Amino acid sequence: MQRRLVLGCGSAVRGTIERLAEWPGELVILSQRGDVVDAIGADGVTTKRRAPADAEAFPDRAELVFVASDDAAANAEAAAEAREQFPDAQLVVYLSAGATAQVRERILETADRVIDAEQILLDRVRELTTAPGAERIHRLFATLRRIDGRLAVVMHDNPDPDAIASALALARIAASVDVPADACYFGDISHQENRALVNLLDLALVELDDGTDLAEYDGVALVDHSRPGVNDGLPGDTEIDIVVDHHPPRAPVEAHFVDLRRDIGATSTLLAEYLRRAGIEPEESLATSLLFGIRVDTNDFAREVSPADFEAAAWLLTYADLSMLDRVESPSMTSAVLETLGRAIHNRDVRGDALASNVGAISDRDALAQAADRLLNMEGIRIAIVYGFRDGTVYVSGRARGTDVDLGETLRDALGAIGSAGGHADMAGAQVPLGILADADDESIEELSEVVTEVIASRVFETLEDATTLLDVGADDTEWAFEFPFEVDEE
Repeated sequence: MQRRLVLGCGSAVRGTIERLAEWPGELVILSQRGDVVDAIGADGVTTKRRAPADAEAFPDRAELVFVASDDAAANAEAAAEAREQFPDAQLVVYLSAGATAQVRERILETADRVIDAEQILLDRVRELTTAPGAERIHRLFATLRRIDGRLAVVMHDNPDPDAIASALALARIAASVDVPADACYFGDISHQENRALVNLLDLALVELDDGTDLAEYDGVALVDHSRPGVNDGLPGDTEIDIVVDHHPPRAPVEAHFVDLRRDIGATSTLLAEYLRRAGIEPEESLATSLLFGIRVDTNDFAREVSPADFEAAAWLLTYADLSMLDRVESPSMTSAVLETLGRAIHNRDVRGDALASNVGAISDRDALAQAADRLLNMEGIRIAIVYGFRDGTVYVSGRARGTDVDLGETLRDALGAIGSAGGHADMAGAQVPLGILADADDESIEELSEVVTEVIASRVFETLEDATTLLDVGADDTEWAFEFPFEVDEE
């Protein structure tokens, strides 16, 4: 069992010493401050009202010595005594600001590690003002302070964990500058993991309906997508204050503050960076959500991951509830997902290493992504695209692995002219309005499904056949309004 010895208790490190008292093992504290001796008490903690350099009051052994008074000269003397008494112990010394050069030199020569107050302050100032990203966080706070009222932080439709966590984090950052904010979304949270995330962590989200009047909000931010009216229920002409996203934009993005970094694996990584730079410690539920968002969007750090994603995850680990994260990641699979997966397997159309499958009418659009993930694990398959329809729209979800084809660009080229599509090289989606076919009755659903297959599969496979490497964002950003040019036989 480790025995730790604290010599002195300066005001700057009082909190650190109180944390040390919570560690397992034995702790001995020598301090002439009566308030410290009286206040710090716990099992395994011994306090003595003695001078830090009083070697006669030292215990018989110590594996870690922390010299921690506010007086640098006293710390130098106590450190020398501790080194002589415990030559093999790890010696950590707090060096307060204003120490003379001579005292500083004595401490540096004696200690194994030095906590240099002046250097820490200098490094912090440098990080806040000149380090990479410092200017970005400054602009974000400046934008937030200009919002005179409540901020709506809007996720994309049917938000995934990355969008949910990012919205909550931006709302937390806004609150730090006294700007009240709501994490808002349109659509449904139907994926079982997403529902588990919201329910188990008791996350506060605001559900919006199409046509919702946002007059109560004085500012609007978008997270995990970048354009109003595209994959959200906002009017297309909504003025946007803040955009934070890691998806490559298909058209120019307009907002007072824009942070678009396509080389980052998750938007949650960007928000974790903001929190860390701003010195905001995330609550357990927020840290757990952000960590889950990073893990989901990077496929457990195996897809489009960057060093920043690893750094953000490592920082969040110190605040997250890992047992709760395990519960979120292991929810039961709904019957709708199982049914969709079964139809996807049965209806699969395989051409080379690409697979496309029409699952017909769906009740849970998130089931498409889960089916695509599963089908990508089939032997010989490197591209899996699953699609189905509901509420007058065909929804498409695609996954790719180990291929030079940029799936996001492929779906844009294949379906962009008749709907909206986009995403990343290995994870993408699309939405195509059914148009006049949306009114098909139950008797014509089978015929409708055949038409959808003909349109979607033919376009996707033709584009895949022509595309060998599509790694750059396309230049044509024109938006099209298009309906399926087919009619349903009334008979």
